[in-house]
Amino acid sequence: MSRVQTLHVGPDEGDQRLDRWIKRRFPHLQQGRIEKMCRKGEIRVDGGRVKSSTRVEVGQQVRIPPLPDPNEVDNRPRDMSAADIKLIQGCVIYKDDHVIALNKPAGLPTQGGSKQTRHVDGFAEALKFDYDEKPRLVHRLDKDTSGVLILARTRMAAKALTEAFRHRNTEKIYWALVAGVPIPKLGSVKYALVKQGGAGKRGDNEKMQCLHPRDVDKVEGAKRAHTDYTVLTSLADRTAWVALTPVTGRTHQLRAHMAEIGHPIVGDAKYGSVAQENLGDGWGAGMGEEIGRKLHLHARSLRIEHPETGKELWIKAALPPHMQHSWDFFGWKESHAPDNPFEGLL
Repeated sequence: MSRVQTLHVGPDEGDQRLDRWIKRRFPHLQQGRIEKMCRKGEIRVDGGRVKSSTRVEVGQQVRIPPLPDPNEVDNRPRDMSAADIKLIQGCVIYKDDHVIALNKPAGLPTQGGSKQTRHVDGFAEALKFDYDEKPRLVHRLDKDTSGVLILARTRMAAKALTEAFRHRNTEKIYWALVAGVPIPKLGSVKYALVKQGGAGKRGDNEKMQCLHPRDVDKVEGAKRAHTDYTVLTSLADRTAWVALTPVTGRTHQLRAHMAEIGHPIVGDAKYGSVAQENLGDGWGAGMGEEIGRKLHLHARSLRIEHPETGKELWIKAALPPHMQHSWDFFGWKESHAPDNPFEGLL
């Protein structure tokens, strides 16, 4: 184990997340361990408690507690099997000198955590190609959500892309299969979100609860949230292919919002259980053997300014196998949907 250290943020290290700054100094540390040390107050910036997402600035002092030596750490994601390398490299749908885009598979976490040893951030070692450093995550997707995930290949690209996501200078379109058919077929959901209390095997502490916007200032931890949606096509009144765009970016926002208006996303066991009142006749968590029970939520496309050229970068990701199976079952095709179904409507 090392001793307690006090390190300074260098001249070229400012304006970046604390966890990313630490991982560049101590690449053997897992994300989950960094977050735990922050929660316990073991990592401090200028003497104060911080979160892993706190942004550090040039000249600040960072207290680092005793750390294990690299050879003492179980860092299995770095010791990837040939199958893992093939998996993550097969996810690449765009690559240039500054950016890599993946079509993330459903079920693969973006980052590590408790009992998570296989994740995109760890597998990024296989995405260095001819670079010395692995690409950096600049945003996240839920574990069970598939689709476009962007990584930056350089620190300058990471800074520019992170700013773009932080200030919502992006156009993100998600596709979902939902229970029932939302009415009206074009609308907005503006319920605020707050973490639901409690813990246990069901993970209720990770679930978000919707609040009326008028109550957001009355509840500690509540944050305003805004989702726009439009129905692309439907099957009678039983299910619909919906396009969603998150105006804000809260945890589980799309899933919680669709469940709140009575149309949970198919396969969503957390928000679309049989206990959830919905207009799909209890189909929230599944629609029978032909459709399956995986989450039907896909980050279909992302438009963002290229961090180097300034030109528009538009990435599209094909549906994952379980959603493609459902689309085939209903006779729907990806080409049936416009690139931006909200253009000129909102």
